[in-house]
Amino acid sequence: MTRVFAMIMALGLGAAGAAAAQQEATETGTGATLRGLDKLTGKVTDIQLASGDSTQFGRIEIALGECRYPEGNRAGDAFAFLTIREAGKPDPAFRGWMIASSPALNPMDHQRYDVWVLRCTTS
Repeated sequence: MTRVFAMIMALGLGAAGAAAAQQEATETGTGATLRGLDKLTGKVTDIQLASGDSTQFGRIEIALGECRYPEGNRAGDAFAFLTIREAGKPDPAFRGWMIASSPALNPMDHQRYDVWVLRCTTS
C-alpha cells in the first residue's frame, strides 16, 4: 500500500516528492474520520469509520480500506483508501487514496456529494 501512495505522490509532486514519500515511514490507524457534504441540502456530516467497514451517506456507500499517517505523528497528514459507490450504479463513484491536506489532489467527482478525509483514528 505504501507503493500506491508513492505512485500518487509521484503523479502530484514529481519525482522528488515521490522519493521523499517513500522514505517517510507510516503507521496504520484503526479507522478514519471523514467529512461528507450533501451539496443539495448543504448538510455537513462527520463520519467515523473503522478500517474495513462501510456506511451509508445519503445515496452513497463509503467503504474504508485503511488509513495511514506519518510514523510518530498521529496529528500529521492522513491518507485513506476509500471506495465510494452510488446506489444503483455498478461502477464506483470513487476508488483510491484521499489525502487530508490535499483533498483536491485526488477528489471524488460527484454531482451531489463530496467526501474528504480529516484524520486517522487510533483507538
